[in-house]
Amino acid sequence: MRKALALPTVALAAAAFPLLAVSTASAHEGAHSYQADLGAVNQSGVSGTGMVTLDGNTATVMVEATGLLAGSPHAQHFHIGALGECPTDDLSDDADGDGFVSVSEAAKYYGAIGSSLTTTGDTSPDSGLAVDRFPTAEGGSVSYERTFEVSDDVHKAFEDGTAVLVLHGIDKDGSGAYDGDVMSDLDPSLPMEATAPAACGALNAAQMGTAPAGGAETGAGDTAGIENQAAIGIAALAAVGAAATGAVAYRRRSAEQA
Repeated sequence: MRKALALPTVALAAAAFPLLAVSTASAHEGAHSYQADLGAVNQSGVSGTGMVTLDGNTATVMVEATGLLAGSPHAQHFHIGALGECPTDDLSDDADGDGFVSVSEAAKYYGAIGSSLTTTGDTSPDSGLAVDRFPTAEGGSVSYERTFEVSDDVHKAFEDGTAVLVLHGIDKDGSGAYDGDVMSDLDPSLPMEATAPAACGALNAAQMGTAPAGGAETGAGDTAGIENQAAIGIAALAAVGAAATGAVAYRRRSAEQA
C-alpha cells in the first residue's frame, strides 16, 4: 500500500533542497508500481512475474515467464473491463468442452485487450494478434521489457484494480508446435493453441518504485532504463534527516531517461 508523505516533512525538504523536493513529490504523485504473479491457465505449466510502473500514462513493463512453448511467439496483453481476475487452471471454465479455456470463455474474468505488449510498433488492442511482434520464447522463456504509452482506460483499470496481465499460447498436445483440430475463437485460421491463455495474473499495487532497467532479451526499440523515482524520494527523506542533525551532504545525480 502506498504511504502518503507527511506535509511537514515535504515542507522541510522543500525549504532545504527545493529541486530534490520537487522530484520527491513527482515520484510520489506520478509513479505507481504494480505486480502480477502469473499462474497457469489451460494446465500449461507456465509461471512468471509481471512488473509495471505507471508514471502518468507512461508504462514501463517487465515480464519474466517460463514453461512456454519454446521457439514460438506468445501474445501478451493487459486486459481490462471485467473483474480483474483470472480463470483457474482446472478447465472448469471450458464451457463448450473442447479441452480449452478460450479467450472468450476467460473474458468474464479479465475483460478485453487494453494494451498489446508487443516488442516494437503499435501497442493498442489493434495489435492483439500481431504474432510477428510478440516475444518469442527462446528456450521456453520470455524476458520482456518495454516503455510505452497506455490509454486513459488502461490507466484507470490499474487504479481501479481491474487490470490483468495475460500471456497466450500453449502446446496442448505436446507436439512442439501450435497445431491441432480445434481452431481459435479469435481467428479461425489459427489453431486454438496459438491464442488460448497460458498464464494470467491480476496486476495489484506494489510498493512504490520502478522496475529495474536493462537486459531485456526481446528487444523493444528505445527501452533504456528510467530512473527509480522512489529512490529519489528515499534520498530526499534521508537528506531531511541529515539536515536535522546538522550533517547534511548533498550531491545532485543525473539519470538517463527512456
